[in-house]
Amino acid sequence: MRPTLRFLLPLLAILGGLAWVAAAFLNRTTRSWVEKDVSLRAHLVANGAHDAIVADVRTNDSRRLATLLGDIVRGDHLTAVAVCGTDLRPLDETKGFPAAFGCAFIGPEVRRARVGGGFTFRELERPAELSSLPVFVSALPILDGDDPVAILVLVHDMSYVGRREAATTQLALAAFLLVVLAASVATVLTARFSWQSWSAEARRLLAHMRPGGSSLARAERKEFQPFLSDLRQLVSDLAAERGLWSPERLRDTLTHHLRGEGIVVVANREPYVHDRAADGTVEVLHPASGLVTALEPVMRACSGTWVAHGSGSADRDTVDRHDRVRVPPGEESYQIRRVWLSPEEEQGYYYGFSNEGLWPFCHIVHARPTFRRSDFDEYQRVNERFAAAVCQEVQGIDPIVLVEDYHFALLPRLIRERLPRATLITFWHIPWPNAERFGICPWYREILDGLLGSSILGFHTQQHCNNFLESVDRYLETRIDRERQSVVSSGRETLVRPYPIAIEWPNRWIETCPPVAECRRIVFQELGLEAGALLGVGVDRLDYTKGIEERLLAVERLLERFPQYRGRFSFLQLAAPSRTAIPRYRQLNEDVEALATRINQRFGRGSYRPVILRRSHHEPPSIHRHYRAADLCYVSSLHDGMNLVAKEFVSARDDEHGVLVLSRFTGAARELTEALLVNPYDLEEASAALAFGLAMSPAEQAERMRAMRAFLAEFNVYRWAGRMLVDAARLRQKERLAGRLSLGVAPAKDAML
Repeated sequence: MRPTLRFLLPLLAILGGLAWVAAAFLNRTTRSWVEKDVSLRAHLVANGAHDAIVADVRTNDSRRLATLLGDIVRGDHLTAVAVCGTDLRPLDETKGFPAAFGCAFIGPEVRRARVGGGFTFRELERPAELSSLPVFVSALPILDGDDPVAILVLVHDMSYVGRREAATTQLALAAFLLVVLAASVATVLTARFSWQSWSAEARRLLAHMRPGGSSLARAERKEFQPFLSDLRQLVSDLAAERGLWSPERLRDTLTHHLRGEGIVVVANREPYVHDRAADGTVEVLHPASGLVTALEPVMRACSGTWVAHGSGSADRDTVDRHDRVRVPPGEESYQIRRVWLSPEEEQGYYYGFSNEGLWPFCHIVHARPTFRRSDFDEYQRVNERFAAAVCQEVQGIDPIVLVEDYHFALLPRLIRERLPRATLITFWHIPWPNAERFGICPWYREILDGLLGSSILGFHTQQHCNNFLESVDRYLETRIDRERQSVVSSGRETLVRPYPIAIEWPNRWIETCPPVAECRRIVFQELGLEAGALLGVGVDRLDYTKGIEERLLAVERLLERFPQYRGRFSFLQLAAPSRTAIPRYRQLNEDVEALATRINQRFGRGSYRPVILRRSHHEPPSIHRHYRAADLCYVSSLHDGMNLVAKEFVSARDDEHGVLVLSRFTGAARELTEALLVNPYDLEEASAALAFGLAMSPAEQAERMRAMRAFLAEFNVYRWAGRMLVDAARLRQKERLAGRLSLGVAPAKDAML
């Protein structure tokens, strides 16, 4: 009953309002017709009495004029009549004539309407103080030939009009509401009977779709075929999304949807680097990379092979004869296949085209990209070498391959040519520029064509998906389906989807990390801070896109505006050196060092340093210890696809304390909305946010942190990987049903997903 009322009451209210509007319009139209009718009757009265009035006025026979006016006033709906001379002197009037409508009242109208020797005017506008009277006043000239003789003033009784309007309104509303009520009842009954029919059919279909359900006993009704397709998709989506994702669930998903097949991941950076220490021993390091942070837990859960560039000084010493090594040490749940690059290849492919060209090209950080033909040639050759390595590692003719990031824009097409039945998922970890900016790259066609070799192309945000589709639309001859977000090129479809990357949950590094109080004691002791000091932390590669200079300038502005934090607040920047072979990065290293020195000289005193700069590699346990010790974390990226440092800081704070100050130019800002979001270019806003965070009450910190941690727990990296793998499994199933995989031919366009 309540759903029916929720439908009927708003409907009746809306339609009732429409009825009042209709009645008002009808009344206005009726009044206009009545006024025209009164005006016509006034002219008929004047024409009928014209000769008598002229004769009486010419002979000055007041008695006969009074008798004439008495006869006129007995006409229908006339209450009073008067005759005025051309000089506006009253000649005669009926008993009870309203003085307000006498000759003086019509005087201004007569003076305005004089034309030559005569005058004409319409019905008179009454003064505001008399507008409420239910009368209509007409004043008509009485002419003898062309000469005006007198003016006839008629006062019409209009009270009957109000009665008619009231009756009309009542009848109109009654009729309208009857129609509305009948329509509402018919709609509700139709909806109820239709819903009962649909829900009964849905329950029947769901019963057969449950595990162990019997086969359909009768053919499915034709009209329910589209509904059945949508319902099956919805049930599948709900099953995939329900509950928290974990490594076990991801393994189960892989087993259920992909029959337990291992996946092959291709990324430039390897998850474990074997380096030779100064004493000759081999140590295992975790590179500073958001990509590694996200993908490594997935590989530990799913097994398979990670194909990467072997960059460690002891990497060659730790692989077998097939250039493979099992990792993680002691667990060995998956393997790394290392690809070796010459110094020329690394310089052109990695430092040149990837990081002097594509990296600044895709980030809006006002750094000019450098494109060299020789660098792109090396980029092509290295992509071909990785394609060959992938083909050596896959199992079967239709494997699943995950291609990671901008280092391998050409790789999906190269693998597709070698493995036409493979399901290729490409994830672009950095922003994708708008179509106009994308045209800057001299090899934009090759990049787009390479990526369209993918089965699924993923980005962090919907905006980046839109930018990619706009780029394809502008520069390639393809068919784009905006509703499905896909591109059909050469008869093959590429799905373009947003998959916001996440982190491992629960965080395995927290399991071995000391309690927050102990972390704070250890870190404060290492930094030489007093027990009551306040600590901010930033964790980044030394990269100009991370806004490290803007971050330190915000700290300086904080100390300028809020002197109470001088001598008490210190900001620790953990900065891992990165791409030092590139001049822009070497210059950034020097600039950050100079800026930290200047701020310390300005505000430091004694042992107090407002900026503590640690330029070295830090392993995850050390980083998480600093996360747990800090009062706030400032992520000031100038442009970032996601930024997992923000998510790592939140995941490290199981005490539900600490404040995250986050650049709104990161993908993470769309998800961690309880953080203090700032424009890192605006030092006033950023410094104010730092001050607000340092003064934030523990209760508010806990409230914000709980909300962000709940989000990260639900949308963790296993869910991120699971969504992509489930989408890939569906795609493979539909392609098989279309006959492409079984027949070894490309499907027709109308058979595509």
